[in-house]
Amino acid sequence: MHLLRAFSTVARFGGVSRAAEALHLTQSAVSKQIQELEKWVGVDLFERSRKRLTLTPAGERYEKAVRALLSQLESATLELITSTDGGGALHLSSLPTFGACWLIPLLPQFQQQHPQVTLHFVPYVQSYDFESPNLDCSILFGDGHWPGARAHYLDGQDVALIAPPASFGGPPIQTPHDVARYTRLRHLTIPHAWMTWAQAWDVGNMDPLAGLQFDQFQTIIQAVMAGMGVALVPRCLVQDKIASGMVSEPLPQHGLVSNLGYWLCYPESRANIAPLVAFRNWLLQHAQPPKEPTASSLAAQHKIRSKHRSSSNASQA
Repeated sequence: MHLLRAFSTVARFGGVSRAAEALHLTQSAVSKQIQELEKWVGVDLFERSRKRLTLTPAGERYEKAVRALLSQLESATLELITSTDGGGALHLSSLPTFGACWLIPLLPQFQQQHPQVTLHFVPYVQSYDFESPNLDCSILFGDGHWPGARAHYLDGQDVALIAPPASFGGPPIQTPHDVARYTRLRHLTIPHAWMTWAQAWDVGNMDPLAGLQFDQFQTIIQAVMAGMGVALVPRCLVQDKIASGMVSEPLPQHGLVSNLGYWLCYPESRANIAPLVAFRNWLLQHAQPPKEPTASSLAAQHKIRSKHRSSSNASQA
């Protein structure tokens, strides 16, 4: 292990001198460790040019693997050391917009209440891979049903219709039918949101599948702020911008209660690990109670699903 640590440190600093300072060793000791490792594996890991060491192609591949393993070992050791007081490391992922707008502003409170828990955010991927040791829980968007996972509702079912700030001076929106005069902005993973909204409020003078498409709510919100169009966005992501006038909500009574929202998800096997228990209990104190979709929303969604089933059956016939 001490040879691998020396190798990784020399690779990171690109030379023995700075690596020796970081390791609190002499340059001679670090050089001997690198030579011993190369002799042991039988492969040249560095190319020597004057006072600088450059990784060979084989050294580059090896260093990537070694760095990842050392990082995992460090995390495991930290978790072991801190686990005796109910703490440890928690590896989680979150959708970017929800993390930035909802979760991150609350985290200082969690850190203050649970200093023994260390949070490690891992890159978010569509769906989740709880088979990986690098992920304990994830905040996902959907209807709350994922195979093999527990899910706790957090927020997001209350959907607001937002428009550019009043200062842009666009066409006034006084009824749902006025929305047709604006470009509709759509989220990639919820392509039929406008169709649900239009059918819920009996709006027939617009194409619900037309408009610009984006892959994140944060981008959609920025586009509305820039005057590019109107959008349907979970209220929890945009409430502060409505309050500050950065976007407007022209029809507060004509949003939606969706069957989709943000959920904390984790596998049964991790349900009782101490860091997750602390994080889950704290997080649910800030969660909103789940809502039943409005009758008009349910009818619209049912109509859309029936239409898709009919189209699918026709295409298969």
